[in-house]
Amino acid sequence: MAVDGRLFDHLPARIIPVDELRNLLLDQRCPRRVWDQVWAHVISRARIEGSTWTITAVGLALPMLTPLAARLTERYADDPSDIHAEVLRGFLDALQTVDLAEGRITVRLRWAAYRAGHRALLDGMDGPTPKPPGFHSSEPKPPSGHPDLVLARAVEAGVLTRTEAELIGVTRLEGVELADWPRPPGLTYKTLAKHRRKAENRLAAWLAESDTSPDEGDPTGAAATTLQTSNEVTGDETQSQNVAKKVGGDPANQPPNFGLQGRR
Repeated sequence: MAVDGRLFDHLPARIIPVDELRNLLLDQRCPRRVWDQVWAHVISRARIEGSTWTITAVGLALPMLTPLAARLTERYADDPSDIHAEVLRGFLDALQTVDLAEGRITVRLRWAAYRAGHRALLDGMDGPTPKPPGFHSSEPKPPSGHPDLVLARAVEAGVLTRTEAELIGVTRLEGVELADWPRPPGLTYKTLAKHRRKAENRLAAWLAESDTSPDEGDPTGAAATTLQTSNEVTGDETQSQNVAKKVGGDPANQPPNFGLQGRR
C-alpha cells in the first residue's frame, strides 16, 4: 500500500509506502494542513474501495487510537476488550461520516473514537462487577481523577461544550500548542486563548462545587477544591495553570509523548 507524495504539500515527490507515510505524519515538522490532505485522501479511498484502505486508515491511526484506548481503561478493573472495540468502532463510523472539507480531520476522528469508548466505559461501570468466590455483585470502583472522564463529565453536565473539552484536552493534555489548533477563519490566537481560559474557569468552579468533600482516594475532588481556594487569592492566570495540572496537563504545553496528536 502506498500513496503518491506529489499529491500533498511537504511530502517527498514520489511513491510513499503507508508505513513511511505514518512516520512522516508523526514527524513534528509536518504541518497540520498535510494531515488533513493525507487523511482526506485515505478516507476518500476507504469510502470508494472499501476494506483494504479502511485497514490502511486504521493502521495510520493506531498511534492515536492505542494510547486513547489505554487511557480510557487504565483504571477499569474488568476486561477492557469491549471498550477497546468500541473505540475502534467509533473511529470506523467516523470514517464514513466525517466532513472532509471542514478540516481538523484527525481531531474529529479522535473525538469520535473517544466518545464511543467513553460510552462503553460508562456502561461497563454501571453494571455489577463479578467478585469471586461465588461471583457476588459488588459496586464498581470509579476511575477517580481520570482526566478524560473529567472533561467528558463536564460536557455531559453542560459545563463545557464538546469543542471546549476537545480544545482543553488536546492543548493541555496532549501537548499540542494552542497556535497549532486549527481555529476557524477570523478567530485570532488571542481570542482562542481567552475562550480556553473562560472554559477552564467554568471547569474549575464546577469541580470545586461538585467535590466540596473530596474522598481521600479521589485526586480529582481534592485537586479541584485546592484549585478553587488558590484561585480566590491568585486570580485567573494561576487558575488556568492549575486547571491544566488538575486534568493532567502542563501550562507550558510540555512536549507530547504519543500518537498522531502527539507526533512521536
